[in-house]
Amino acid sequence: MAGVTLHSLPLFVRLAGRPVILLGDGEQAEPKRRLLERAGARIVGEDMQAALAIVAIEHDQTAEAAVARLKARGILVNAVDRPALCDFTLPAIIDRSPVLVAIGTGGASAGLAAALRQRLEALLPPSLGALADALRGARTTMRALWPDPSHRRRALATALAPGGPIDPLGFDPDVDFWLAEAAAVANHEIFVVRLRSADPDDLTLREARQLALADRIYHAADTPSTILDRARADAERILGTAPATLPPGVSIEVIMA
Repeated sequence: MAGVTLHSLPLFVRLAGRPVILLGDGEQAEPKRRLLERAGARIVGEDMQAALAIVAIEHDQTAEAAVARLKARGILVNAVDRPALCDFTLPAIIDRSPVLVAIGTGGASAGLAAALRQRLEALLPPSLGALADALRGARTTMRALWPDPSHRRRALATALAPGGPIDPLGFDPDVDFWLAEAAAVANHEIFVVRLRSADPDDLTLREARQLALADRIYHAADTPSTILDRARADAERILGTAPATLPPGVSIEVIMA
């Protein structure tokens, strides 16, 4: 998209058993060594083959020469405290395995990233990892309950929303309980939107969200097009009232108040 630029593309790289070059020692190098060991990387010297390297050398000219040699070999380099020389940076990390939250500033300020990490640590509960594992284990059940991928995405988004049955920041989210409750109800929902005017800005936030989620919209012939345009482009628009028996998915009945 024109005018939109990411300083860097965040990636999560599996390093277990893979070689990573680490150059330097002392105060700059040791934290990087510990981080690489925690990720399961195999730390090697400059003469070895690797895709990534970290240069933690204090002397400027020595560090710059090492970076140049490594980059000449096509190796992506992180140069500690030298953001202009970095192909990649190492973020501040919040670990709720398998959930990982990484905070980067493009090398502008490690202190800012650390401060943000400390704030977020207090917000993200230790149970996040268990919730992620439970959702992974529930994939087969979710596919059976919601065979259509779009229905499955909406069901999951609703359940994970603030105040939802498995709100990740809520109290004791229970995936098994949520799925048991979901299996006990019909695989469809209907909402009624009562219009106060033809101006879409008069819709409440809840009504606008419901229109955006709808698979189909039942409406009268005089329903303003400005309201119907707030629905998904691929939502089915049906002239008339909603039937007693609804098809699967989210249905909206629009009524003029």
